[in-house]
Amino acid sequence: MPAKFHIHTRLTPPRIRPEGKLGIVDWREDCSSCKNCVKKGCVYGLYRDEADALRDEIGYLDYIYQCKGCLTCVQNCTKNILTRVVNPEYERLGDAYYTPDIVLTTWFQAETGGVPVSGCGYGGPFSGEGFDSMWTDMSEIVRPTRDGIHGREYINTGVDIGRKLGRISFDNGKLRETPPPRLTSPLPLMFDNIEERWAHPPVVSALVNAATELGVFALVSPDRIAKLGTGATGQLVPLITGGGTGSGGQCEQAAMIMIGDSDGVVEAVAACKKENAGRIVAVRLSANKAAAQRVVWLAEQGIEVANVVFDKHGREHEPHQPRHMRDGLREIHGALVKAAIRDEITLVASGGIALPEHMAKAIICGADLVTVDIPLVLAMDCRLCGECERDEQCAVDLAGIDAAYAKSRVVNLMGSWHSQLLEMLGAMGIREARRLRGEVGRCMFFEDLERAAFGRIFGKRKDGK
Repeated sequence: MPAKFHIHTRLTPPRIRPEGKLGIVDWREDCSSCKNCVKKGCVYGLYRDEADALRDEIGYLDYIYQCKGCLTCVQNCTKNILTRVVNPEYERLGDAYYTPDIVLTTWFQAETGGVPVSGCGYGGPFSGEGFDSMWTDMSEIVRPTRDGIHGREYINTGVDIGRKLGRISFDNGKLRETPPPRLTSPLPLMFDNIEERWAHPPVVSALVNAATELGVFALVSPDRIAKLGTGATGQLVPLITGGGTGSGGQCEQAAMIMIGDSDGVVEAVAACKKENAGRIVAVRLSANKAAAQRVVWLAEQGIEVANVVFDKHGREHEPHQPRHMRDGLREIHGALVKAAIRDEITLVASGGIALPEHMAKAIICGADLVTVDIPLVLAMDCRLCGECERDEQCAVDLAGIDAAYAKSRVVNLMGSWHSQLLEMLGAMGIREARRLRGEVGRCMFFEDLERAAFGRIFGKRKDGK
């Protein structure tokens, strides 16, 4: 049994003051200035920390930006002059998909490397669109003999990348077939090639160095690889989308490269294989309603890895009624299973992976592993405010970020994701991430439950589900 994979994290405070969700408003005109003020007795010490930092600026505290929401001070104030409010700056973070709560959660994970826990409990909806309509089976979490994910219990989060042999045969005890090249990632994820607006030299360098430390693979365009110079190239996957066939320059020895899909993709893959037969060549294609048929065809042509790219919100690139990744992946996985070639290709899903639960749910829907991009930038204090997209000055100065700091934040984020994946696998009674692929029987889908419970009474929904 291989040694446990462990990510070493360390506390990395933010460079600039983060925006918190909750605040405590103090109506000071009615305050009695009690010496034993309930705010000073905060069990988390938040008032003392914030007051020390702000005393010279405003003299008193309006917002406790890192409030845990236990409401002890609100309940115990003798004058009843404290009230909890939502920080308006918090509500401006992110967008409709990368919600303020996701942004704040990502910041916490990048700072501490720990699993986020709210003192307020879960206050959100229990169902929604996309991954939010999936509920995983956690029945094993009550097993009394469970020793804990960080104890003696072994859970393997590694996954394989590459084509597997459909059958094997022996001649005098020797394997007749030559096994195809195969790689192993300690986590079921890869770092995606981030958008150009964020691709500043220290940011790209931090992502490459973090991937090297973690042992995961990072997709990087050749021009960015050239700017990095030599060193730390073992985990780099050159992403060639312009129709070229060679990896070129410092990337010729890369263990895997990825090329864009095209009419001549099979010939392009053959050219790359001729350059280095022991290298995996992946094909990157857009997610649409024809993706399942295309992936099956690619697998039949001997393509080892297919990277299906959804938009940043996890939806297909379709002008009308685009489906979420959840449904697209299930169709692709099902088509490969029906063709009896599922293990002959590795399926990588990109786009819309905002939380560790999204990673696990995408694998349940049929992916072997996923790629992440925006959460990596959020870990570096980004607010998704869109200022860089509008050619305005970046509020957090990503261009001037310290690469070592950024790397530490990304490593912490992945440490938190790894811990949460272990918790989910342990609670589901699964000891290997490879076994999670396509395990829809260990997951409940809201529309299936709704149909079974109310379908006979109310019929079908207007949307046909």
